[in-house]
Amino acid sequence: MAQRIVLNGISYHGAGAVRELVTEITGRGFKKAFLCSDPDLLKFGVTRKVTDILDGASLPYEIYSEIKPNPTISNVQTGVESFKASGADYIIAVGGGSSMDTAKAIGIIITNPEFADVRSLEGVAPTKNPCVPILAVPTTAGTAAEVTINYVITDEEKNRKMVCVDTHDIPIVAFIDPDMMSTMPKGLTAATGMDALTHAIEGFTTKAAWEMTDMFHLKAIEIIAKSLRGAVENTPEGREGMALGQYIAGMGFSNVGLGIVHSMAHPLGALYDTPHGVANAIILPTVMEYNAEATGDKYKYIAAAMGVPGTEDMSQEEYRKAAVDAVRQLSKDVGIPADLKEIVKEEDIPFLSQSAYDDACRPGNPRDTSVEEIAALYRSLL
Repeated sequence: MAQRIVLNGISYHGAGAVRELVTEITGRGFKKAFLCSDPDLLKFGVTRKVTDILDGASLPYEIYSEIKPNPTISNVQTGVESFKASGADYIIAVGGGSSMDTAKAIGIIITNPEFADVRSLEGVAPTKNPCVPILAVPTTAGTAAEVTINYVITDEEKNRKMVCVDTHDIPIVAFIDPDMMSTMPKGLTAATGMDALTHAIEGFTTKAAWEMTDMFHLKAIEIIAKSLRGAVENTPEGREGMALGQYIAGMGFSNVGLGIVHSMAHPLGALYDTPHGVANAIILPTVMEYNAEATGDKYKYIAAAMGVPGTEDMSQEEYRKAAVDAVRQLSKDVGIPADLKEIVKEEDIPFLSQSAYDDACRPGNPRDTSVEEIAALYRSLL
């Protein structure tokens, strides 16, 4: 069976990488940018790091900021109309997953107008045309949306998140600059960092994993385990490590999918507006325990990548426990809550469980599951 890998055509890495925007924009002959960025990034001057570069080079742009932390269908619809009115010919997405996911959906609909109904994009939509060219500037070290073929949009009417997968939506250039991430507060740094770790671990254990993606995921786990605590303390080394680690995780999971950690986290974001990284971090160790029997010897390599010594001399039971314990300890060290008691209501569990089972990430889980077993996992975290 042939395996497929889809990555950015070009990416820039390291401090100052964002300055290469001018090189790419002028080299490609783009005329005007539609700049997607969320209100908080505008408020706290993060977006200005990009607009100052554009202003300095006399490159025109129009800002679109009607973007929620869990972007909605209406955010996309409004963005499509704003793009049409702007006269722009390309998109710059500045932010985390919310800005980039919104940009991807807008860009796909503009070039594939038959998918103007945002709900029609759910799953693997048969679009025919590449989206409007996107230049991606991440400001968080977690989602890796700048290198993935995925985006997630919330359907507020149905209280659910739609996972969309489309090779036509990948940004053509990504600028992974740790300086763009240096203003992230500790809580957001921790949550997005644990999101990246979840990507790496789920991508490593998903049913579709293979040698090339395993290479990405194990290196990502190693870098994240070494870097996240420092990033939360805003050390340059921690920021730089997380910028790279989350990107490498994205190179992998975008091509092989995820599992039920994400399936269970998505409904929490849709129903309670729970930050995605926080939901993943809380759920991850419990699902790792649940999945262990279906992962062969993979937890040995996860434990070693997490920095656990002596894994070669451990029994299967020991290295599986060591891997889970190392993940749980990292989550605790960066201040993530240990359970869902303050988030989930018991009466919502049937809805959450069915939503998680129906989620596009669920089939990739290494262990086959059911609505009832997912419900039991939610209850075990209350």
